[in-house]
Amino acid sequence: MSFLSAFASQVRINRLISILMFERLATANQAYCQNAVQSWVDGYWASAEALQQTTQGAHWLTYYCDSIRRQWLFLETLKQRGNNFIEHAQKGMPPLLHFDYEIIVDGRELEHAVNYALVELRSPEGVSTDPQKRPYIIIDPRAGHGPGIGGFKDDSQAGVALREGYPVYFVIFFPKPEPQQTLIDVCNAEIKFVEEVRRRHPDSDKPVVIGNCQGGWASMMLAASSPDNTGPLVLNGAPLSFWGGAYNPDQVTNPMRFTSGYLGGTWLSSLVADLGGGVFDGAWLVSNFESLNPSNTFWKKYYNLYYQIDDEKERFLDFERWWGGFFLMNRDEIEWITQNLFVGNQLWQMDEEIHGEHLFNLKEIRSPIIIFASKGDNITPSQQAFNWVCDIYHSSEEIKSLGQVIIYLEHEDIGHLGIFVSGRVARKEYSQIVSVLESIEALNPGLYRMSIHADIYNGQKNYRIELQETALRANAERLNRFARVDENCFKVIRDISEVNQRAYEKYFQPFLSLLGMWGNNDFYRGLHPLRLQRTVFSNKNPILMGVERVSQYLNKVIPSVNQENALRKCEKAMSDTWTNQLDGIRDYRDAMIEATCFQVFSNIYSFAYEAFDQKATRAHRVYKGELKTALIEDALSRANEGGYAAAVSRIALLLYRADMPVLGDGLKIKKSFMNAYTHLIPALSMEERNKIRGLQNIIIKHDKEKAIQTLPNLLKNIEDRDKLMSFINLLQEYSDAYQVTTLEQLNTLEKIKKRLSSLYQQSSIA
Repeated sequence: MSFLSAFASQVRINRLISILMFERLATANQAYCQNAVQSWVDGYWASAEALQQTTQGAHWLTYYCDSIRRQWLFLETLKQRGNNFIEHAQKGMPPLLHFDYEIIVDGRELEHAVNYALVELRSPEGVSTDPQKRPYIIIDPRAGHGPGIGGFKDDSQAGVALREGYPVYFVIFFPKPEPQQTLIDVCNAEIKFVEEVRRRHPDSDKPVVIGNCQGGWASMMLAASSPDNTGPLVLNGAPLSFWGGAYNPDQVTNPMRFTSGYLGGTWLSSLVADLGGGVFDGAWLVSNFESLNPSNTFWKKYYNLYYQIDDEKERFLDFERWWGGFFLMNRDEIEWITQNLFVGNQLWQMDEEIHGEHLFNLKEIRSPIIIFASKGDNITPSQQAFNWVCDIYHSSEEIKSLGQVIIYLEHEDIGHLGIFVSGRVARKEYSQIVSVLESIEALNPGLYRMSIHADIYNGQKNYRIELQETALRANAERLNRFARVDENCFKVIRDISEVNQRAYEKYFQPFLSLLGMWGNNDFYRGLHPLRLQRTVFSNKNPILMGVERVSQYLNKVIPSVNQENALRKCEKAMSDTWTNQLDGIRDYRDAMIEATCFQVFSNIYSFAYEAFDQKATRAHRVYKGELKTALIEDALSRANEGGYAAAVSRIALLLYRADMPVLGDGLKIKKSFMNAYTHLIPALSMEERNKIRGLQNIIIKHDKEKAIQTLPNLLKNIEDRDKLMSFINLLQEYSDAYQVTTLEQLNTLEKIKKRLSSLYQQSSIA
């Protein structure tokens, strides 16, 4: 690339960055102004109403007394939070599960000890589980907090599965890592956990593995390492493609992906671990999460507690028990995560080997995968949850040829934590995911978008599931506004991070590691701001002595004021104004961080990388096109192969309408059909059946006439032909489930019967 072309490329990039920055600033300013006007209007009318009330009586005195009462109750709640924090730490920070449990396998007793364990959840009273049903294994994130978020309350992932009668297991972890443990050791321990579950349920299907956030890519590593023991995967808010997150006006922004850019890469996490004596404090990860939304961190969540102190106290304390439990990692663990996943973005192309065995080839996963993401998630946006599919599979045809089923479900507005803890999400999305998993074996290979519709009958809400097959390219284009060009700058960030990391390890780490021996104790960790704010408001602070007695007395003698009170409305309007100010600052900050990172690293990319990378990208596109063509040609060349099993799959797919969504009830009917007529359907594993169905799907899609004409070649004798005709007749009885309702489908059915009748003629001639 010449200097002039590089300069022209930089001018173009800077212009696009400016357009994007001003678009983001305009969107932020519009949101700020709208919220400011609404807050002013609410405050104005509330003030007018309050002024009118104060002239009619002592409403202001009632409000003032109630505010004093709420202040003392608020202070008491903060003190209770601090006491809970200290008590939880003294107990060893056990998992905060709503359900009783029993430890089945303790990872600390394995040959390569890890601070993980497998526990079995006990059913709540009045609920029984069936040991022959498919078990569920839930893996919670180890990203600063402790385990338990997937079973935090009755309306949770664990609660939904238990109420449906499924055995539920949970992967927990302890506060401190075992010496020298690595993430590879953790993965091997989780393989043993799955093997133990399989041993305990020999007559059931392979277990479902649910991975939350970081637990999502842990689940993928597990499934890739042990595909023979792992069943369907459910990935909830899992950042598997960390560079993704293109700005879109109808979604929340994702500033976290730029963190490594303006901090210089991964060296900072190594520094924190070295200052901790080789142990990384998870409280720093939680601090990063809190910095994403300063209005909620510093004001909103505390004001909501104060505003609704009579109703909000218990919910606040329950959540803070989990949010305030900070767990530790080894230096090797945090470096593996930051260097390979966050900055390296290479889980999907991992090339790890242990004892000569290739571990993390995600293409080896044959289990169905359900991806659950949200447009309102600013930690794991939809692009990070889905883009890895585009990196692994080159086309929808390849997904089908491998017999893979991938379902994508996207929530409109729930935040990152809401994906795991929201009772509303548990009752709707998770209950429907469990419903799909009951009959997912009946779903044809391919990529599907899942949608959930609410219907109301007799005053009761019922949910209806639709699975619409979609093209990989179309879904990627829908999610990635800039066609992933915005990810190019992260290649520069990765390389700069590697340089900084090597420099740190050579010049600073030997000295800082010696100092770190002083930081590897609970006293110094207790000075972290997140821990300090809890211990300051606790029984350890003598200034707060007697807070409970005062708050309880005031709560008895002072009546609460209804939220419809005009003065309380004024208070709420002022709080909304302050929240809006902090949100505006956040939006401007995120826009400037994004623009700065693009400005610096995209220009470096265009000048030093683009000439080479354009050739690689062009070759990659050609390779993708050639691979897709080769897959189609290979499938068509095998139209005469597969025998009776291929014929059954081909018939079913010929009568299947790909343009219509698959209904959840139809999927259950299809599953019951497969179970009822096993004498007509070959006994194959789900992986074998899906691979056959995927191949037949490609043949039908690209040459339907050839698929019909070659049907007799799949049948060895008249007996196979008769069985197939019986299968076709039964399909007609189940026409509603297979949607054989159009003239085209009926014509196809006649063609099939006519073609199969030729087998009699061939047999007679022979």
